[in-house]
Amino acid sequence: MNKPITILIADDHEPVRRNLRRILESQPGLRVVGEAADGVAAVELARLRRPDVVLVDVRMPRQDGLVVTRKLAGPEVDEPLRVVVITTFELDEYVYTALWSGACGFLLKRSGPGLLIEGVRAAVAGDVLISPELTIRLLRRLPLTGRISRSQANLTERELDVTCLIAQAKTNAEIAGELGVTEGTIKTHVANVQRKLQARNRVGIAAWAWETGAIRGGEYSHRHPSIAPE
Repeated sequence: MNKPITILIADDHEPVRRNLRRILESQPGLRVVGEAADGVAAVELARLRRPDVVLVDVRMPRQDGLVVTRKLAGPEVDEPLRVVVITTFELDEYVYTALWSGACGFLLKRSGPGLLIEGVRAAVAGDVLISPELTIRLLRRLPLTGRISRSQANLTERELDVTCLIAQAKTNAEIAGELGVTEGTIKTHVANVQRKLQARNRVGIAAWAWETGAIRGGEYSHRHPSIAPE
């Protein structure tokens, strides 16, 4: 039997926590292992229980969800946790701060149960999921912290294909299907791209693609999948 995905919920509204728990635990393989009503408690409980995913609301007492995200997943954290931010507020500054603080997802509460479950599973799989209505608009505007030119990056043609599909918010499984290769092959390409671009996560890869002009206008037409060895 596979080990269940463990989840901590941090939200200051008890009815919201109860509803999130109900949605998550209705799915096989998902288990809520704790709840926190404020940011300080969320950090303490997350460090104690080390859940697979921490769901964090933005506006909470004592410490907000963006501070919580940085403390649990930021670049200074030795053993970062996977944090998915969930909020009612569709503010660009929240999304930018959350993602650059290490969040591996940003979901609007109105997006529904299906996307919540998908976001948790994506985080565990190493993907980044953003509510669809935010994705392209935000990725096109994310600033780069370290500018590596296309020539400096020295990406292979297939790595560039993968990079541009990531910039369209595609998951590894979707990219594998589109390029006609295995998901394991895509994971290898993603790891190589992260290393070459010095990107912290898939959001950094996507931002690089938009910033350097590798992808523009919300579209990317990749070459026909090669039959050459990967």
